[in-house]
Amino acid sequence: MISNRTKEMTPFIVMDVLERAHEMERQGIHVIHLEVGEPDFDTPQCIKDAACKALDNGHTHYTHSLGMIELREAISEHYLKTYRVSADPDQIVISSGTSPAMFVMFSALLEKGDQVIVSDPHYACYPNFIKFVQGEPVFIPVYEEDGFQYRPDAIEKKITRKTKGILINSPSNPTGNLLSKERMEAIAALSLKSDSPYIISDEIYHGLVYEGKEHSILEFTEKAFVFNGFSKLYAMTGLRLGYMIAPKNFIRPIQKLQQNFFISANAMVQVAGIAAFKEAGEDILRMKRIYNERRQFMIRRLKDMGLGITVEPTGAFYVFANAKHISGDSYKLAFDILEKAHVGVAPGIDFGNNGEGYLRFSYATSMENITQGMDRLENYFKKIKNS
Repeated sequence: MISNRTKEMTPFIVMDVLERAHEMERQGIHVIHLEVGEPDFDTPQCIKDAACKALDNGHTHYTHSLGMIELREAISEHYLKTYRVSADPDQIVISSGTSPAMFVMFSALLEKGDQVIVSDPHYACYPNFIKFVQGEPVFIPVYEEDGFQYRPDAIEKKITRKTKGILINSPSNPTGNLLSKERMEAIAALSLKSDSPYIISDEIYHGLVYEGKEHSILEFTEKAFVFNGFSKLYAMTGLRLGYMIAPKNFIRPIQKLQQNFFISANAMVQVAGIAAFKEAGEDILRMKRIYNERRQFMIRRLKDMGLGITVEPTGAFYVFANAKHISGDSYKLAFDILEKAHVGVAPGIDFGNNGEGYLRFSYATSMENITQGMDRLENYFKKIKNS
């Protein structure tokens, strides 16, 4: 028999869209992909060179279960330089992407029935991590007019004796918006009592900010777990390298989980991660400049089509646009756009009930693709309006 928790797991709908798009492409149909959040840039050459050199130098064996000390030290230096916070290398766990780190963290933090506060909309996979370890996600709606930022007083009202974590994601997937410093400070303040919940901060899109400044939760509280990695900023999705910064008392329990379930992250990719910190600065600046050009262009085109963007997104590589005046069923609308306009977009319902009526567009693709995709969408919406 298949376990109930596996049967009850919801699908990642954006992958359903992508897989249907692939079927269409096999039939000879040209699809513009704006549904998936993956950098279209190749991994910077300095990182690839470091990975190849690492293989030649024999980095093909297990590493320390927490990760290479050299990489953990580089991460510690990065957080000190970027955010002026101290993260001891012994508080850092290297993982094969951020997803395994998230799995072991929730496994170490939650007992059956424990609660984690999650924004709605949110990254589609968060609730499944929590539910799989028998925790309970508690959703708090966030709103377009607020730039999809949490209201700290709404969080405080939801905290109970079962609340073990408050999950934040800034810049956010799916919205591309940042939490302000003031709201992060207010959320951090909710963790300061001895029996209060931990703040769980997904910082995977840090570095991809075009206006304003991102802040690490560690600037405001030490009672926090931080997730970050190399997939988005360094265009290393397929190399699978992430990390977690955790309170010291959690490191040994997390390490035991890592040893049993994952052993260690890929050795040669860890070496490549060190090179990313030390050598890829110019590549990052180039990619950010291009992302920003795409962001501004896409926002302008979507607004011209009549889609709602009250607060313009300034981070990650997403635009979360209000299409409620077109359809209240974003799932049906996304697949209709795919079938008729041949453009892949992510339906808002994938990201929570409060995302219904929205569509997420990714600008992690070429300007040529974005331009063609916007032209196809404009024609699609014109046909709907005239029908």
